[in-house]
Amino acid sequence: MKIGELLKSEFSISFEFFPPKSPEGEQELFETIKELEALKPTFVSVTYGAGGSTRDRTRRIVYRIHTETKLTVMAHLTCIAHSKEELLEILQDYKNIGIENILALRGDMPKGDFQAPKGACKYAVELVKFIRENFDNFFSVGVASYPEKHPESPNMEWEIRFFKEKVLAGADFSITQMFFDNSYYYRFVERCHKEGINIPIIPGIMPITNFSQIKKFASMCGATIPQSLVNILEPYAEDPEETTKRGVEFAIKQCEDLIANGVPGLHFYTLNKSRATLLIYQAIKHLIPPKVLSRLF
Repeated sequence: MKIGELLKSEFSISFEFFPPKSPEGEQELFETIKELEALKPTFVSVTYGAGGSTRDRTRRIVYRIHTETKLTVMAHLTCIAHSKEELLEILQDYKNIGIENILALRGDMPKGDFQAPKGACKYAVELVKFIRENFDNFFSVGVASYPEKHPESPNMEWEIRFFKEKVLAGADFSITQMFFDNSYYYRFVERCHKEGINIPIIPGIMPITNFSQIKKFASMCGATIPQSLVNILEPYAEDPEETTKRGVEFAIKQCEDLIANGVPGLHFYTLNKSRATLLIYQAIKHLIPPKVLSRLF
């Protein structure tokens, strides 16, 4: 199923996974997937490592989800380190095995003295155009968005401008970078609407289960951790159980507010764990709007 079409008729719940490095990690991941599959999410996605470092592992996990579960799966694809020939090969392979959804990303710049392959897609907008030019509408194409702007963007005007370019190139929907203050999301969506950007913008939710880890992630992607949240979590930084409890409580309130304000869905960054996401879902499931189609009869 194409995610762009599914978003027209239902509130989306989705989960993101990353490809494990070991057989043991893969087994644990599929135990997580089995638990979360019971929630009947709209889709799940699998990340792609910087510089294409997880190309084979991402493909393997995507294929296993596609063939071993009933889940709609989206493959992340970064372009900065691939030639167009490699991108064409990857995309054709996904088409051949029946994958209909791609999250088109530039990807993190590889460290060191990196030179992109000659003729490579250097930005996500170029990858979106490449997919549309070579596969027309076979794939539903998603892109990333940044309510607090991408770390490399000088300001929000710049951010909105380049986000709009991705939409005009053929993006069907967007998933945001994680954020912990909903006001950033609301202001971002309002600015997008003023610029005529009307694709679904799904908020990305990161349940906090490890405070030091989240601080590291937030600093890397430019996400603000409100001082009020720091005050809640800091006293329990060395207590995993209490951190998870407080982090889940915060995420529940965050999701409740987002749903009340009419978001098109919620995308959970699971870190390949199910417990926190399950707890949040159980607390908010009664608030999830029914499918649009069910309200027509």
